[in-house]
Amino acid sequence: MSILREFQEITQQVAEAISAALQIETEIVDDTMTIIAGTGKYKERINLQEEDGQIDAGYLYGRVLTTNQPFFIEDARSDPFYDPSVLAGVTDELAELCTPIHYKGRVIGVIGLIAFTETQRRQLIHNRLAYLTFLQRMTELLTGKIAEQEAWNEWKKTFTKLETLIESIHEGIIAIDERGTIITCNHTAQQLIQRAKQDLIGTSLGEIWTDSPMLQVLQTGSGYVEQEEIYRLGDHEMHFIVTARPIHVDDRVTGVVATFRRMADMRRLAYVLTNEHKDLYFSEIIGKSRSLALVIKQAEQVARGTSNILITGESGTGKGMLAAAIHFASNRRNGPFIIVNCGAIPETLLESELFGYVAGAFTGAKREGKAGKFELADGGTIFLDEIGDLPLHLQVKLLHVLQSKQVERVGSNQLIPVNIRVISATNKNLEEMVRDREFREDLYFRLNVIPLHMPALRERVEDIPLLMEYFLAKYRELLNHPILDFTPEVRALFMHYHWPGNVRELENAIEYAVNMEVSPYIGMESVPMRIRQHHSVSGITGPGESDQPLKERILRHERQILYSMLQQYGYSLEAKKLVAEKLDIGLATLYRKLEGHRLLNDEKVF
Repeated sequence: MSILREFQEITQQVAEAISAALQIETEIVDDTMTIIAGTGKYKERINLQEEDGQIDAGYLYGRVLTTNQPFFIEDARSDPFYDPSVLAGVTDELAELCTPIHYKGRVIGVIGLIAFTETQRRQLIHNRLAYLTFLQRMTELLTGKIAEQEAWNEWKKTFTKLETLIESIHEGIIAIDERGTIITCNHTAQQLIQRAKQDLIGTSLGEIWTDSPMLQVLQTGSGYVEQEEIYRLGDHEMHFIVTARPIHVDDRVTGVVATFRRMADMRRLAYVLTNEHKDLYFSEIIGKSRSLALVIKQAEQVARGTSNILITGESGTGKGMLAAAIHFASNRRNGPFIIVNCGAIPETLLESELFGYVAGAFTGAKREGKAGKFELADGGTIFLDEIGDLPLHLQVKLLHVLQSKQVERVGSNQLIPVNIRVISATNKNLEEMVRDREFREDLYFRLNVIPLHMPALRERVEDIPLLMEYFLAKYRELLNHPILDFTPEVRALFMHYHWPGNVRELENAIEYAVNMEVSPYIGMESVPMRIRQHHSVSGITGPGESDQPLKERILRHERQILYSMLQQYGYSLEAKKLVAEKLDIGLATLYRKLEGHRLLNDEKVF
């Protein structure tokens, strides 16, 4: 598209202005010989071509375009190089004065003054020099308008691109002028400040963010990076991380532009980048015992809510796994899951770890301060493991957080709202600790809204074979060890050991055994010594067995012998015939004993 066609409206305005001033018809063609603008009869021919569109044919407009020179035709009807339509009698032009239109070093078109009457022809003849000067000034006016419009279009295009860029940024952006007035902001800023763009622009920044450090940047000319700032606008609390930079024009600060994000979003990002928690589901908690199934069912039911949960159970029973499964089954699954072991953090550091601190709160504190675990858990779940080890003076602060949903950092009186769900866990008897005044009663009831209890491994013995298979497969792959199975003796030992460390101890024992075993089967010599001590020459001795009557001891060992042989030969009819033969008893007797010990098939093992 030619430049004149692109700015056809402006070109038409110039043509009409010339005709109005000189009372002579005006025609403007572009560099393709197309009529772009005109008055009188030429207005009706706009978008048609002059001189058959032949620039090199030697006619008037073609000569102007190719020679870059103005021309005056005193007698159009007798000039063979004027226009073929005049010579053919199609049009009745008498005379014409025309000049090229220059723009950015090239000819982009022609302006012509055309006389249709003798009066107009004489007018052109007598005033041709003055009219030529006038036309040349009008071409300068036209090209100036075109340049102005092009610059405006480019600016508009650049502004649109910039605005699109600003709007595509997920951070809030706000800019102020040298008076501290907001001059622009993006959609994210509107959402974070909770004010419409039209309400923000033109407003003093101090009315939105009281005592904002951005106003100091106007005075000092020095910006800042990722500074924590807290503001309140009506009932709306704003907690941001802000980066502000001055706008310099001719070594003078003319404004400030700032980007900002919610502190909660920054914490969530930090959590994602620094934690490796994978989503954990209830189906990944291994076991089929009735006691475990019951607690999982309860946990699935309460996961959808927001009430605080207290998980009790011995060490190593999987309280942390249950807490994680509850989080990832809740509507907070996309938020952070922050784990705090209250017994593993020194008491001197626990307060600042939980609640955070401000700059200069104590010797060794970071210059910029630090967010605590409760702030990091905003929008998600915080898991307070070993809550029974929390010191009494911190129990008061924890109670305040649970009641008000606000956190006060060490060294600060600023309250920071947090949206969290608290799951706590302990292997201690908190009720007894409350009676002994070692744990606050009001805090206990706040934490224990929904109690869940993870059963000890010795209370769900039927889950031991499943866990053994799972951990064996895990460490066989992890350590690249081609171990096939456990020997019957080891299986029997693991089934009767009391597992004071519960599932964690079982996993550690299997990891140790896989490391130590050199044969395809894990034997007694690869079992940790503390567990082997429960094995005697007479068989497996379970906890408290020395106090049992002889009949119960015999039944226990009979059951173990039957289980071991079934594990070795299988549960099919042929296998059971072989077991009966090995034990020198009848098949009916074997079935009666298996039924008595609930060992008839592999779905009823202990």
